[in-house]
Amino acid sequence: MDAIFDYRLPSPALRDYVRQLQLVGCSFPSSMAVLPVKPYWPRAENSLAFYPKDPEKLEYGFDGERISKPRSTLNGQYSIVTNRHVGCNFMVFQVKFQPGALYRLVGIPSHELTNSFVDAETIFSSEISRVNERLSYTRHYTEMIPIVEEFLLYLVNRAKRRDLRPIDKVSRFILQHPSTISLDWLADQACLSQRQFYRQFMEREGISPKLFTRIARFENAMKLKNAQPAKDWLSIALELGYYDYQHLVRDFREFTHLTPNQFAQHEGQAPERTFGVAETY
Repeated sequence: MDAIFDYRLPSPALRDYVRQLQLVGCSFPSSMAVLPVKPYWPRAENSLAFYPKDPEKLEYGFDGERISKPRSTLNGQYSIVTNRHVGCNFMVFQVKFQPGALYRLVGIPSHELTNSFVDAETIFSSEISRVNERLSYTRHYTEMIPIVEEFLLYLVNRAKRRDLRPIDKVSRFILQHPSTISLDWLADQACLSQRQFYRQFMEREGISPKLFTRIARFENAMKLKNAQPAKDWLSIALELGYYDYQHLVRDFREFTHLTPNQFAQHEGQAPERTFGVAETY
């Protein structure tokens, strides 16, 4: 068995649009009867993902129905857990966009992608088809990085919505401070009325400001638990600004349909755990 877990910043020319590049690969023996499943909790993100090796299959919640993904996908903002089923030779190259960046690059209202994905080739046609082909022929994963960055720079250079608006800066602030935020204050910082703030946020992030804030805090809770597994959920809840443990439980039940401990058990069986890695980035 072998694995790659590489999380890095993009080149400086892309950082106004891209938060992070994530390259994750796992190789398992073909004789392995049951492959591990990644329970992917909701994160405050829109992304572009490439699958240059075995494809990924997605399952909404725990309903048992698996949907095969194409070679590359545009992924909207998720507010529910999805299970990611991998192959024996799996790799994903995920481009995590800055808040509002996907809308700025392609002009698709983000709420049209909420809790869903689309085949990236239907959006970018021949350009991304060539990228997918080039990725499939690389010998080492580091060779993939300039190929993807070249494509991203192409998108940036042709984008018609290049302006970074105050609401995008507010969204970035939420990612850094999801625990102590007044939505009235945020709307004021974006120089918008409450109605304008809500409408533009939905257009650029795909969900309401309040839900985005809750998901950003929930993501921090999961990563903190992974970084400090001995820390109890009550301490995590209070540290991240939840009113109490039950407040955290309500978010878990809404986003995963499970309690914190039940979901942690599923997450503890994710593919990276086989290699002694916990997702804390």
